[in-house]
Amino acid sequence: MKKIIKRLSFLLLAVFVLAACSIEGEDKAKTEEKSTETSVETKEGGYKIGVSLSTLNNPFFVSIREGIEEKAKEEGAEVVISDAQNDSSVQSNQIEDLITQKVDLIIINPVDSTAISSSVQKANEANIPVICVDRGTEDGEIVSLVASNNVEGGKMAGEFILEKVGENAEVIQLEGIPGASSTRERGQGFEEATKDKINLVASQTANFDRAEGLTVMENLLQAQPDVKAVFCQNDEMALGASEAIKASGKDIVIVGFDGNDDAVEAVKNGDLAATVAQQPKKMGKLAMENAINHLKGETIEEHIDSPLELVK
Repeated sequence: MKKIIKRLSFLLLAVFVLAACSIEGEDKAKTEEKSTETSVETKEGGYKIGVSLSTLNNPFFVSIREGIEEKAKEEGAEVVISDAQNDSSVQSNQIEDLITQKVDLIIINPVDSTAISSSVQKANEANIPVICVDRGTEDGEIVSLVASNNVEGGKMAGEFILEKVGENAEVIQLEGIPGASSTRERGQGFEEATKDKINLVASQTANFDRAEGLTVMENLLQAQPDVKAVFCQNDEMALGASEAIKASGKDIVIVGFDGNDDAVEAVKNGDLAATVAQQPKKMGKLAMENAINHLKGETIEEHIDSPLELVK
């Protein structure tokens, strides 16, 4: 009898152990299955992308941000966006913070193309890829530059001014932020179109700012009373210059650059003669789209052009 009880006890114990092993195996399989699904989701849509914009006190860059955010939402990517407030040192600190956060990629719209170089190099050292938008960098490795062809845009503005005022007319240029690649390239294109054909009586920075455009233009009108046209390297300066010219009562051709909503409306109203229109929202979408494609291992172009149009 005792032997039978022992055998039954042994059989019950064996059944219990086998059942426990079976349950443990099923739980382990479920856990592994769940883990695999999570890693796939992270790989496909869990990218964290840092964005540093030169300023959000300008409708053009607000539109770039909107394009970035819309595309990021479509792709399921997280974006961390910072505003450098047109200060290179602030932008440098913000990018260092993004590097510390170990984002997967950084999209940069530099305040200054020279000053940003050290930040790009730090990202390179941290193995974080960089895409520049609207403005490039003088040094450091970037995956791509998404921008309009600023040289061609400057030429478009110069050719339009020549058409409106003719050769040998007195012309003023309001320049953007010194050191920004867009400042240099737009000025280059304008010079190529107008060299030896106009009398460029002044070329002075107003830092891409509307209030500075107003002040600088007021001063230049006092010094250059016979000016016939002004090329402003962005719309914000053009709108500021327009206020100064209205107050002076003079009839001066004003050409801006960007094609923001206020400028397009000013062209319709006759306050501006024209603006070289970019598509900043599309530019932002292109930057984010190519950021995601690069992270997925796809090959992207080193320079991606965003189209231009002369609105007049």
